[in-house]
Formats: sequence, C-alpha cells, structure tokens
Amino acid sequence: MHKPLKEQHPPIFVATHWINFVALVILMLSGLYIHYPAWGGFMGVARGVHIFFGVIIFINVVARIILAFFVKDSITQGSRDMELDIKNFWFQKENRHQFFPMLRWYLFMKKDYPISAKYATLQKISYMAIAVMLLAVSYTGFCLWGVTNQWAIFAIGNRAFASIGFGAVPGGGSLMPTRIVHYLIAWFLVIIGMIHVYIATMHGLSAWRMIFLHKEDADALEGSH
Repeated sequence: MHKPLKEQHPPIFVATHWINFVALVILMLSGLYIHYPAWGGFMGVARGVHIFFGVIIFINVVARIILAFFVKDSITQGSRDMELDIKNFWFQKENRHQFFPMLRWYLFMKKDYPISAKYATLQKISYMAIAVMLLAVSYTGFCLWGVTNQWAIFAIGNRAFASIGFGAVPGGGSLMPTRIVHYLIAWFLVIIGMIHVYIATMHGLSAWRMIFLHKEDADALEGSH
C-alpha cells in the first residue's frame, strides 16, 4: 500500500479530525462520569462539559460534510492529483470487486494491498456510518438537554423512542428510552473508534504522522509499502 500524501489530507480535514478526536475523548469521559459518578461534587461540571463538546462535535460533523463538496484532495493512492473530496465517499472504479480482498487484507490473509482508491469499500461504509451515528448521538443529546428537549423536532424524537419498548426499564422516566438510545450509540462509536485506531496502526505510524501532524514520510511516493 502507498503511504499517505499531504494532498490526501488537506490541513482543514486534519483540523476537523483533531476536533473530533478531542471532543470524542472528552465526551466519553464526561459521559462515563454522568452515568457512573465515582465521586461527588462534579456532576454539574461534567454535564456542562458534555453539552459543550456535544455541540462542538455536531457543528464539526456538519462542517466536515459540507466541506467535502468544496475542498479538493487526492482521491487515488500514490497520486497528488486532486478532485473534490466528496468523490472519496462514492464507490469508484478502483473499489470494484475489492470488498472481500480488502477484508482478507485486514485479517492478515492477503499480503498485497488491493485498493488504489484513497479509501477502501469498508472504510467508506464505516466513515459514512460514523457520520450518521455522530449526527444521531447529537440528536439524542439535544432530545435529553433541558434547553432543547421541548422543541418540536426533539419532542417528536422522545415520543418515538418511548414507543419502541424501552419505557418499561426500572427507574425510567419519560426520557429514559432516549437515554438508552443515546448510551447505545455512544458505545457503538467507542467500539468503532477502537477498531479505527487499530487499523490506522496495524501497518506503521505513517497515518498517525499525517492525520495528527500533517507530516508526509520522505518515501511516500516510492512505490508500495
């Protein structure tokens, strides 16, 4: 496989990745405290921090989706030719018939990297799923927040979640079904995040240097690695 090039990851997308990373870590830690308060006197701060970074990540996800239609980057492995980023999330000709070969590569059953597009089919599916889940966890967060949960768009959501059967949970209230949905989506994101870290690391730290430092390896264009 080719090592990442700067043209594949423009600075603006490095910045949005940083914001997602920091916000998700803080949301995970503050959310765990809200759910399991290990010590007293911190709940108000934890809730405030959780809401603040929830709004931040929602704005960041929406901005990242919009930017994909305007910012250009390289959409092909080993190339500095640039096109609109949104093309990375469509199935390109380089992705054809590569789902199972790519799956075997992830499982160390295939030595040769089978994809010449920037993202493999599984990556595209997972990144789109992550975007949807981030929007969903943001929506359920607004459904729970006292400032917004009476707004029509969020009140409808609370009624819909209450109708799917979680209302019988012991100790539950009118918002308990929404809390459960919010909690489940959050854990889904944590698990996907762990897999993402593993895949980004499994063949070296080139991806880390690029996405966090915007630093390209000296031999990034010297064939396959």
